[in-house]
Amino acid sequence: MQRRRKGVHTEEKRYGCKHCGKLFSQGGNLREHERIHTGEKPYECKQCGKFFRSASNFNKHKKIHTGERPFKCTQCGKCFREARHLREHERIHTGEKPYECKQCGRCFCRGGDLREHKRTHTGEKPFQCSQCSKCFGSMSNLRKHEKVHSEEKPYKCKHCDKCFKFTRYLKSHEVVHSGKRPHECKLCSKRFARAATLREHEKTHVGVKPFKCTECRKCFTRFSNLKEHQRVHTGERPFQCKQCNKCFMRTASLKGHERIHTGEKPYKCKHCSKCFALPGNLRRHNSIHTKAKPYQCKQCDQCFSHSSTLKSHARVHTGEKTFKCQQCGKCFRLARHLQSHEVIHTGERPYECKLCRKRFAHSGNLRRHERIHLDEKPYQCQQCGKGFNRPGSLREHEKIHSSEMCHEQNLCSETSVGKKKVRHAEKLTTSCANTTEVEVDEHLPSTIEEHHSNRNGKYTCWICEEELSSEELLSKHYQDHIAQLP
Repeated sequence: MQRRRKGVHTEEKRYGCKHCGKLFSQGGNLREHERIHTGEKPYECKQCGKFFRSASNFNKHKKIHTGERPFKCTQCGKCFREARHLREHERIHTGEKPYECKQCGRCFCRGGDLREHKRTHTGEKPFQCSQCSKCFGSMSNLRKHEKVHSEEKPYKCKHCDKCFKFTRYLKSHEVVHSGKRPHECKLCSKRFARAATLREHEKTHVGVKPFKCTECRKCFTRFSNLKEHQRVHTGERPFQCKQCNKCFMRTASLKGHERIHTGEKPYKCKHCSKCFALPGNLRRHNSIHTKAKPYQCKQCDQCFSHSSTLKSHARVHTGEKTFKCQQCGKCFRLARHLQSHEVIHTGERPYECKLCRKRFAHSGNLRRHERIHLDEKPYQCQQCGKGFNRPGSLREHEKIHSSEMCHEQNLCSETSVGKKKVRHAEKLTTSCANTTEVEVDEHLPSTIEEHHSNRNGKYTCWICEEELSSEELLSKHYQDHIAQLP
């Protein structure tokens, strides 16, 4: 007994592990340690069937079933199963950090935290995942990692029933329902729900972009942004919609797309109650009310409401076109322009008019089409008060007042033949909305389809003989002619 006590106080470590060489002052501690290598767990809990390597850990575990917590903090009343846990907890109140790292001087409340920290210097990762063999510096990190392999999501949101694998994910999610953004940027006053998001945002002000694309040398503040960007070059679209099988580069794009099918618009404007499917669309909309334009172009001094709009605008000066179509090789300055272009290859028309069931490739085309049914003309000439359903038609009309009309437009407004053709175009485009044919002069086509030329695949305007690539463009083109009528 005296020899045993002497070894403890003199810190003599005579017992060495055959597997890893680690030394111990007592033989019992060595035997318990060797079970880490052998996997032996001789102590079994009869209540839950869990096994343990040491008797001390087994006794601690028993208190989980009994609920016994005999050690109470005198400051805050919190109770603990073990005296050492109470002592460690009390250091939160006293601020005591007795465990110091000799390499970097950092101090810790608990010895276990210091041991884990030391592994950041040594690179030691003794805890290995049995599923994928990935190693970790602490047991707690290993346990968190193991949840990646399981489908279990035990933490449930009280507001929307969404489930999460980790409590920190649940807490981050709950901020969405509370609407709280407690973390504010000191430079631009922008607020964030999480401190980590604020730290990432602050890098945009100082210009720190450590992650560089090897293809185009573009740099990013976050590695996740770099990975998303690299899909522009590879063409990878790993996120697929289950309803229409459309694929996306980002999960956020997929979630936003899925709301087209569900009709969900969870983001509501506080000023005008307008709802949006994406938070980014709501933020852009809010600038209409605030009229703030803090982002200025250094080349032409033009100001913008959002940094993304400024970046897109900057490409006008540089001529950069980073978004390339994988089908035909055509390049675009903006991602949305590429997405609009890709519909030409897929032939997809996901936007349907609820009144006449006509389908469109783009939501903007659907909105313009719906104005035909509603007889909505939001674009008004300031000189004569005439209304139009498209801004392009208004611009063409304004040329009448400025005497900048071309020869074909004058022909439409001044000759009886031109007027007859344009009146026919007005009936024809209206019939497109009602999906009926028009009974008119036998020398003029009765449907849009009759404009189609099998020779070159174009749609020709019979008024000015301009060729267009689709029915929608031809219909819009006729609206321009119609707008010129007195």
